[in-house]
Amino acid sequence: MTVSTATAYGQLVFDVSEPTWLAVQVAVARRTGLDISDRFEALNNGVPLTTQELTGPHQGRQHLLHADPGPLLVTYETAVTRNAPATVEPVTPEQRIAALLPSRYCPADRMAGFARSHFGRLPNELERVRAICTYAWEHIRYQTDTSGPATDAVDTLLAGHGVCRDFAHLVAALCRAVDVPTRIAAVYAPGLSPMDFHVVAETAINGNWYAWDATRSAPRTSMIRIATGRDAADVAFISLLGGQAELTGMQITVASPDDLPLDAHEELVVLG
Repeated sequence: MTVSTATAYGQLVFDVSEPTWLAVQVAVARRTGLDISDRFEALNNGVPLTTQELTGPHQGRQHLLHADPGPLLVTYETAVTRNAPATVEPVTPEQRIAALLPSRYCPADRMAGFARSHFGRLPNELERVRAICTYAWEHIRYQTDTSGPATDAVDTLLAGHGVCRDFAHLVAALCRAVDVPTRIAAVYAPGLSPMDFHVVAETAINGNWYAWDATRSAPRTSMIRIATGRDAADVAFISLLGGQAELTGMQITVASPDDLPLDAHEELVVLG
């Protein structure tokens, strides 16, 4: 029996001031068990652009496009049907190494003293991750317009506030600092309010990947993966590759036809 998971619609509006190359990462990843029907369109000065779809790590997809000066409108819509339960994904040795190293927004090496003194004595990976997510939930205030492109996990810890990507970066950096491999996933999240792109952490527990959302903003079992990487630099929904363009408007809508499940936020959940 198939169960419809969600529909998603996104619209991005740009003011392009000089010829620009953009990589747009908003398409749902082609993961096992998902039936995806989607459409990606870019209009530059009202004229449709030719785009190239690129497949990245973990079945993520990016669309590469070139725009001339003028208005650029990018639209993505999808209907996703889950035809099988999300399956546990084993952690490969290569993934484990990458997910333990410091990265641009997750400077685990700079946070080692704090992390080890607070969480390092807990007996296993699961207890450490639960404690770190609870710490972020209790000590970091979710607040929009309080962080920017340069904000890393240290900044978030010191400031005590941030948005979803800041929570995910803090969890990832602290987990890596106590030897728990952690990566970041961008997702569509039914139930999120206000609606936006969402970012969560994935940690290696007993050799498999499991998702954690320290913001506790939406049920993890309903989330749909877009991209996976070390931090926001890998999963950004827009990457400017040359030229000049300003994002001037954005609309994201995600809906589920079914009642959303409850999430205790401490249980192991697999992200599809």
